[in-house]
Amino acid sequence: MTSQYNVNAHLHTPFSFSAFRDIDEALDRAVEEEVRVVGINDFYTTEGYEAWADGCRKRKLYPLFGIEFISLNADDQQAGLRVNDPANPGRTYLSGKGISYPFRMSEPYATQLSAVQAESNRQVEAMCAKLNDHLRRKEAGFTLNVEQIKKELTRGSLRERHLARALRLKVYEACGNEESAVHTVLQNLYDGKAPKSSWKDIAGVENEIRANLLKAGGVAFVPEEAAAFLPMERVQEMIIVAGGIPTYPFLADDAKGNYTDFECNLERVADQLTERGFHSVEFITTRNDVKLLEKYASYLYDQGFVVTFGSEHNTPAMEPVELFARNRTPLTDRLKQINYDGACVLAAHQHVVSQGLEGYVDGNGKADRSRREEFMKLGDVLIKRECDTYR
Repeated sequence: MTSQYNVNAHLHTPFSFSAFRDIDEALDRAVEEEVRVVGINDFYTTEGYEAWADGCRKRKLYPLFGIEFISLNADDQQAGLRVNDPANPGRTYLSGKGISYPFRMSEPYATQLSAVQAESNRQVEAMCAKLNDHLRRKEAGFTLNVEQIKKELTRGSLRERHLARALRLKVYEACGNEESAVHTVLQNLYDGKAPKSSWKDIAGVENEIRANLLKAGGVAFVPEEAAAFLPMERVQEMIIVAGGIPTYPFLADDAKGNYTDFECNLERVADQLTERGFHSVEFITTRNDVKLLEKYASYLYDQGFVVTFGSEHNTPAMEPVELFARNRTPLTDRLKQINYDGACVLAAHQHVVSQGLEGYVDGNGKADRSRREEFMKLGDVLIKRECDTYR
């Protein structure tokens, strides 16, 4: 089938952390940039689903429902194998795609999800306490109030990027938005290291705060406890129970063309993902060279995987909702077609599962890849109908 619409299947909202002020801004930008199929994909939460669905309906966009986890594969960790986190062997980002809406999750999985959410918040609260200790030692004249941060900057999910934003706001407020004063305070907090970003570059300043103070080696860094990571297999089970399709997010090539240990051999990783129960993969396209992206995505698509692309938008930097590869390189027609086909499968899957029927993957997470074309055709009809092309 011919691609009819631009797709962005992986967008974070303020329900985790996002460049967008709110869901309306995300969807308005999608309309402006002619992206008609949009997927919400927050960390550990589905709280934004209702607003996403309502906002899409008003704008004649087609909503896809996803969720993102950080899991742990103990065998990979023991082997020192870097999967899709280049700094932490065994740590594995996973997405659930085509989640059933309205969202529902049975026990014991619902309790386990809540526990992971709570542990993630607890870790950031501990970081805030350490950051306040540092502010007192540096005689900054202010500290951060974690409850105020939760109330004013979050929708329930507290992440280290919220701390970076809160600190940036406090510094600017204390300095009266005066450039030299901001520079001086930040340099003091960085133990004499001069800031590199202009004070007007909000995303750059927040990223520097995070890198200098909150990441490993920073004075406010708190390592994540084991409770923060469910086993990879358990996360796959949770996604299936929620009606979704377990999806492996590729990190793929870095700026030097390098890959992680797990991803470096394309044929091998395709086989290993299948063995691990994955029938769907995704790429955040701005990370990747367009030619290497097409090589990986095309091979996986030809092997029968559902392949989708997204932009995340889970940093302070506002990038286009329309998808590009690295250095703002436009996606090829082949990549756009692969992405649209994948979105069609997700649309069809979430549609039939929400009616209590078996979707593209069954209750055990198995997929008959020979049925991918069938789901693509159904999803194409659903998307066109929602986006008002059928009269």
